[in-house]
Amino acid sequence: MKTVPLGLTGRQVPNVVLGLMRIAQMDDDAVRELVRTARDAGIDFIDHADVYGAELHGCERRFAEAMQLTPSQRAELTIQSKAGIVPDGPYFDYSYDHLVESVEGSLRALDTDYLDVLLLHRPDALVEPDEVARAFDHLESSGKVRAFGVSNHTPGQIELLKKSVRQPLVANQLQLSVTHAPIVAQGVAANMAGLDQSTERDGGILDYCRLHDITVQAWSPFQAGFFTGVFLGHEDYPELNAVIDRLAATYDVPAIAIATAWITRHPAGMQVVLGTTTPERVAGAAQGSDVPLTRAEWYELFRAAGYTVP
Repeated sequence: MKTVPLGLTGRQVPNVVLGLMRIAQMDDDAVRELVRTARDAGIDFIDHADVYGAELHGCERRFAEAMQLTPSQRAELTIQSKAGIVPDGPYFDYSYDHLVESVEGSLRALDTDYLDVLLLHRPDALVEPDEVARAFDHLESSGKVRAFGVSNHTPGQIELLKKSVRQPLVANQLQLSVTHAPIVAQGVAANMAGLDQSTERDGGILDYCRLHDITVQAWSPFQAGFFTGVFLGHEDYPELNAVIDRLAATYDVPAIAIATAWITRHPAGMQVVLGTTTPERVAGAAQGSDVPLTRAEWYELFRAAGYTVP
């Protein structure tokens, strides 16, 4: 499996990540099989969040209970979690107290002494950068978090944080799939009057991340839109699936690998976050890490997904 740099940490990490947002109801054997399949495929990067599961820290706890990691096994993994969403209100909270409390809850649930990475989980309109900076300083100096990043943040929101936060922001988790690719598509169609695709809505976040050595982590890589179902095999995307199936046959991989490859082929060096709980899909998607799509094939997929290439 190919690796990419994680921000400016100096660490090389796999360009496919195992996201564990749906494991709360899985039994121990199923969780272990899912993680074992990922490890066999070269994936040692695990993505969590405090709000994943029916109860707070539910999926983190389920992971720890099932895996029972020894210290050496823990050290082999990069474990990332996210904080800041409060589903029942106030919806977002990036205060010092909440961030520290959330991380400590994640550490207890995960039965570990530290997180490798902590992400701010979606932007908070009421964010006070000084509060975030104070929380990050405490979490870093106490050894509870080793690196920090964000999720779904714009360049302006990142710059606002950087006014106070001294730690490098190493990752930005953004929704991206071949059918949900505004962070890519806008730049391709820049300066085309009357075309919605050319409208900039994110401040050029993909180029910003590349310029500032922030690793983009692509979530929902197989979703057609915002949790609207997968595009693979879907009747609404006949042209795209025809191209995917042909390329899958060409490269002798499952169709899901081509969907992964479209993201990992991009020179930004992105990570693909897999949210599936099916081991076979994890193994198949991971194969896309090593599929060397040509430029022509990449753009053919892009056009078949409905985007304009001038």
